[in-house]
Amino acid sequence: MAAATGGGGGAKAAVAEQIGQAVQSTSNLLQLMEQSSPAQVHLAKLPKNLLAKTSLTKNTEHVLQQLPNVISSLDAFMDSSLQSASQIKTVTQLLSNMENTQLKSILPASRLQKDQNNTEPGELRVD
Repeated sequence: MAAATGGGGGAKAAVAEQIGQAVQSTSNLLQLMEQSSPAQVHLAKLPKNLLAKTSLTKNTEHVLQQLPNVISSLDAFMDSSLQSASQIKTVTQLLSNMENTQLKSILPASRLQKDQNNTEPGELRVD
């Protein structure tokens, strides 16, 4: 019986060795597949690409941090512009009134009426 048991131990060792070789072969095959895969090439380049884009990312972060201040400044400028627009309209009307007053004092009434009919509002006409 000892011979049979001893023979069984040799068979177990041979099977274990074959399993070990199969595992090693599979591992080697997987490593080769990973190294030759197009995706692996992209993955290998990824850290380099990320490092190359670090400055761009930092610049974008800086711009985004300043964006609220820029928006606030633009908002204030727009408010100021809207207030100025009504003032500009008032100044334009005053200048138009001054022009009409000066023309009335210089030109005869009939010619002034004719000129006003031929001139667009706010348009200065000098003959």
